[in-house]
Amino acid sequence: MGPSSARNQQPTERNPEPELDPEAHDPAPREECGVFGVWAPGEDVANLTYYGLYALQHRGQEAAGIAVSDGRRMVVFKDLGLVSQVFDEQVLSSLKGHLAVGHCRYSTTGSTTWENAQPTFRTTATGSGIALGHNGNLVNTAELRDEVAARRTDARGERRAIPASTDSDLITELLSATAADTGVEEAALRLLPRVRGAFSLVFADEQTLYAARDPHGVRPLVLGRLERGWVVASETAALDIVGASMVREVEPGELLAIDADGLRSSRFAAPEPKGCVFEYVYLARPDTTISGRSVHAARVEIGRRLADEYPVEADLVIPVPESGTPAAIGYAQGSGIPYGQGLVKNQYVGRTFIQPSQTIRQLGIRLKLNPLREVIRGKRLVVVDDSIVRGNTQRALVRMLREAGALEVHVRIASPPVRWPCFYGIDFATRAELVASGLDTEGVRRSIGADSLGYVSVDGMIAASEQPRSRLCAACFTGEYPIPLPEEARLGKHLLEELAVPRDVSGAASGDPGPLAVGYGAADALGRP
Repeated sequence: MGPSSARNQQPTERNPEPELDPEAHDPAPREECGVFGVWAPGEDVANLTYYGLYALQHRGQEAAGIAVSDGRRMVVFKDLGLVSQVFDEQVLSSLKGHLAVGHCRYSTTGSTTWENAQPTFRTTATGSGIALGHNGNLVNTAELRDEVAARRTDARGERRAIPASTDSDLITELLSATAADTGVEEAALRLLPRVRGAFSLVFADEQTLYAARDPHGVRPLVLGRLERGWVVASETAALDIVGASMVREVEPGELLAIDADGLRSSRFAAPEPKGCVFEYVYLARPDTTISGRSVHAARVEIGRRLADEYPVEADLVIPVPESGTPAAIGYAQGSGIPYGQGLVKNQYVGRTFIQPSQTIRQLGIRLKLNPLREVIRGKRLVVVDDSIVRGNTQRALVRMLREAGALEVHVRIASPPVRWPCFYGIDFATRAELVASGLDTEGVRRSIGADSLGYVSVDGMIAASEQPRSRLCAACFTGEYPIPLPEEARLGKHLLEELAVPRDVSGAASGDPGPLAVGYGAADALGRP
């Protein structure tokens, strides 16, 4: 076979860009991506990666892709849509090799386009290929973009276009540019210390699988062992589904390389752990373990602490399924109030590709949740949810429960008020859109129409994670960002108070969308209306 090539699937009528998210009226906080990698000669690595991505589907539902190498050639297959829509048996059977990199994506600023689907791919000057999947968000995208632009400018001053508009693509471009001279491993050790922000990376050339985690370890990344190989994944649940045993977490600031010579570990930066506490609250699957702590157990404990912090006289505790269920169980245990199912969720409402009529659209939350009237009627309810972002979902929910006959509706939230945007890989909203940034708890209670409202405290949430506070990032709740946000990107703390109008260094309003327009994540929060 010849040198590496990438075979990419263009958008099809079968998988057009999603037209409606049933949660579009109040989208939940969105984790950007799930990553998966496997090195296992003799195994069907494409199928293993498919199932691994299936287990990580909750982390990204807009695009999916798998890159496979047989040692001589790398093939990339990706498209818009869910993992089960992008891949079928025929496609998977054509992806032959001994190592694979997989990715499922949520776009935030970077558009929902085929070009921005991952794994990203580059061919180096020596003809070898590099495929890369990224979970997280960088804060020095502008700096990296300028470096790529300089490399793509020829002697006449003409610049070749950058094919995609994500920070992940910039990392791949810079890796491939350096790897031609040094090899991929050395290129990564040179590049990664200059990359700032949150990144859990899985990438590969024809022979070797690599995994790297930023020095703060913001996003999770774990290493697993197969009988005939190794697996790296965003969550332990993805190891479980492919029958891999958990070995350990990839350490913050660590680069792993896995090939025929075995597993090698290198350090590219000193670890300064700041794991995302919101993984425990909402983002990760409940059957995942992070830093030795069961996510389900953490959520149940949050519910118990919520019952202690915000007790109320009521007849029934019900969750907003599914993400509110463990905390509701904990609230019932802590309060002694019976637990029940008062809401039924349509399990098949994800991102639909069918545009509903205006009549159906007005049903809003009923597309997703429906009350069990015989359970709710005449009851004083405690309704447990994972978070409040804009408040629209809770407002519709409270109204729906009252219409179903609830006497009282007391809302309890298994996270503190979300008051700040995330710049490390969660797409919340702009600060102006976050209901808790402009209203106190009583104001939010009135806004959603509840009889009472209580959020778990930051201390209670952190205690439930069983991690030291010093090792966690809780910036979306506290505004304390552990990774500095660069002034040149106009992300300084003083500007987070004035999100509506981007300003230049003199303080004057600026029409420039800002240097982070190429990036994705919440980095464009300053420029959104």
